Amino acid sequence: MSKKAVLTIFLLFTFRLLLNEQQLIKACRKGNKTAQYELVRRYSGMLMSVSRRYVSDVPTAKDILQESLLRIFKHIDNYKNTGSFEAWMRTITVRCALDYLDKKHVRRETPTARMYSEETAPPLALDNLGAEEIIKLVSTLPDGFRTVFNLSAIEGYSHREIGKMLGITDSASRSQLTRAKQMLRKLYTESQIQQKSA
Repeated sequence: MSKKAVLTIFLLFTFRLLLNEQQLIKACRKGNKTAQYELVRRYSGMLMSVSRRYVSDVPTAKDILQESLLRIFKHIDNYKNTGSFEAWMRTITVRCALDYLDKKHVRRETPTARMYSEETAPPLALDNLGAEEIIKLVSTLPDGFRTVFNLSAIEGYSHREIGKMLGITDSASRSQLTRAKQMLRKLYTESQIQQKSA
């Protein structure tokens, strides 16, 4: 093993042990490649899970992750150190996902063919499901419903904020969230029936 390889391994190990989040941000702002690698290593899993909530296929989610990491490094000087760094990166990833969906022209769609009735249904028994099962159910929603569901239920945006982000009215956001929940209830019920009959 060359001296350069040994030094690189030593530096990576040292970065992992010694850098707290603020030190990592500072090193990334200086363009330190080792620090950038460490940021990707620490946060790519969390950011990938954010992108997976907006798109159902893994290759597209990876593209969104890559684009979000590029934006994070490009705009890391804009991070003000006042709020959560993870929340700042999640926001960038959500915006990358929304940009992708906008290019795909799905953000403003309301897929009427798959809408279910407006009847009231009991709340989802999500306590019985693991994270992967919930993600799987949400990933089956049409893109527009999935986007509004994620922005509201997962990210915590208000319907007014969602409306501004997606170019829809507040009431359209509320309607899509309601329909998304109805579809999730139906999908959950169907999955429970299939499990019991199997």
